[in-house]
Parts: sequence; C-alpha cells; structure tokens
Amino acid sequence: MHHRQAGSSGPGRRGGTEQPDFPARSAPGATDLAGVDSRVVRCRACPRLVAWREEVARVKRKAFQDWTYWARPVPGLGPPDARLAVVGLAPAAHGGNRTGRIFTGDPSGDALYAALYDIGLASQPVVEHRDDGLRLHGVRITVPVHCAPPENRPSREERDTCRPWLARELELLRPTLVAIVALGGFAWQALLPVLSRAGWQVPSPRPAFGHATEVLLGDACGERQLRLIGCYHPSQRNMFTGTLTAEMLRGTLRHAAELAGLLA
Repeated sequence: MHHRQAGSSGPGRRGGTEQPDFPARSAPGATDLAGVDSRVVRCRACPRLVAWREEVARVKRKAFQDWTYWARPVPGLGPPDARLAVVGLAPAAHGGNRTGRIFTGDPSGDALYAALYDIGLASQPVVEHRDDGLRLHGVRITVPVHCAPPENRPSREERDTCRPWLARELELLRPTLVAIVALGGFAWQALLPVLSRAGWQVPSPRPAFGHATEVLLGDACGERQLRLIGCYHPSQRNMFTGTLTAEMLRGTLRHAAELAGLLA
C-alpha cells in the first residue's frame, strides 16, 4: 500500500519540466494548493537534484529494499486554509524522497509530527507512509527545496530555482496565514525575500535567524500582520546533541499555534 512508482520516467519529462525556468513559468498559474502540488511533483529543473533523488531510489538503503521510492519532488502538506505554516529545508533522501510525503519516514519527521500531535495539530504521533491516514489541523508544512539534495545541502542556485513554488504556496495561503515557523537558518533565509516580494514589510537590515526569534511583519496596507518565528531544525544531529529538545520544539510550535489562534 505504501509503495510508489519512482519518477524516473513518464509525464514529468514532457512540457519543459526539465528547463531551469519551469518553476517560474508554472507556479504562478496554479490557482490553488492542489495545483501547486501537482505541478511541483513534475519538476525536473535542477539536474543535480534529479540525478541524486533517482540514484538514491535505485541504490536504496538496506532497511528499505522492499520500497519503491517516490523519487520525485515532494509537495507540501496541509489544508488550504492553514493559519500556521511550518517551513523546513528539503526532503530527506530516505525519508520524503522514499515516502512521497514531506517529513515522513525520517528522524526529523518523527520529532516534528510527534510535537504537532502533542499540541493537537496532527491526527497521529507516528507517520510512516503516504496512506497512513495522517491529517493536519490548521497547519501547512512545506520546504524551500522540494527535492532531496546530496548531504542535505541544496545550492543557492537550486534554492532560487525552486523559490517560485514556495512563493505561490504562501501567496495562496495569504488570506488565512497568521504565523510561520522557520525550521533552521536555511528556511529563514529562504523565506525573507519571498515574504518581502509578497508585500510583507521585512525589517532592514533583515533579522538574523535564532531559536525563538520572533519578527512581526506588517503588510503594505497596514491591514494584516504575520509572525515569523525561528526554531532550530529537528535534525537527528540537533536532537541528539540537545541543541533542540522535544520540549523546545513543542514549546515553539505551541507558541506559534497560539498566535495563529489554533489553540483554545
């Protein structure tokens, strides 16, 4: 039930999806989040990432030999009227790149979904595959780079190529979005120019990332406000070293959920 076809062939190769400007051409035309997601999964704009995600799917990890890896860009997850967005880095090679769902099947996701469940924003604490019944409540999870990168390090060019997907996603969420949690400095730095171009007033100089750093952004008309909150990424390394604890993660997400009006 949880196996998926790898994306090394098929419709993703047609319609200019291999061109570097595919995200910039395609993302603005999506009229809803489902449209963004369906376009994202066809993208082949970054040759290094395409080669890596598909190589990982062929070689596999011993524990997942019986899986047919997703091996495509991994879309965001969550309702179209989310009041809170959680933005990470990129799919894990043997996590989202395997399961086809963001933050699913790797230690970072184990920590994130357990925290979201604890505060009432996820329907279950353990997530393993795309068909396990997970539902998110009022929160949308996404990433600045939708393909698994080698060593979890996308290049600046890859980040910028992928940026139109995040920009359109946040634009479509704008009517309801109240708060964003940036998981790590990469997400923080990727978000600031997107938010600025979307009309949010980003302070100058741009605020530096830090755990529990909070920035209030107003819109150009002075009618709306958006809270941007920093949180250390729940990477296996950060959790192992205690740089980020489960309690710290829960606390930051709970605070963001309260600001977004998701908790009673």
